[in-house]
Amino acid sequence: MGITTSKLRQNIYKLLDQVAETGEPLEIRRKGKILKIVVENQRSKLAALKKRDVVVGDSEELVHIDWSSEWSQKPI
Repeated sequence: MGITTSKLRQNIYKLLDQVAETGEPLEIRRKGKILKIVVENQRSKLAALKKRDVVVGDSEELVHIDWSSEWSQKPI
């Protein structure tokens, strides 16, 4: 979709909502150049996390391990 700056000025909120809803870029012609308004694809915060192999196997098995030999109570 291509429009002039005058058309953009008349309908800016409607056009911005349209770009946000459809994801289709809006092209604006200004002094012989084409400018684009596009929706930025944002990654989720979870997608940005590094994958780490911390627990190998079934994590439910950790619940049933006897850790009492690993703990020591020091007198206060």
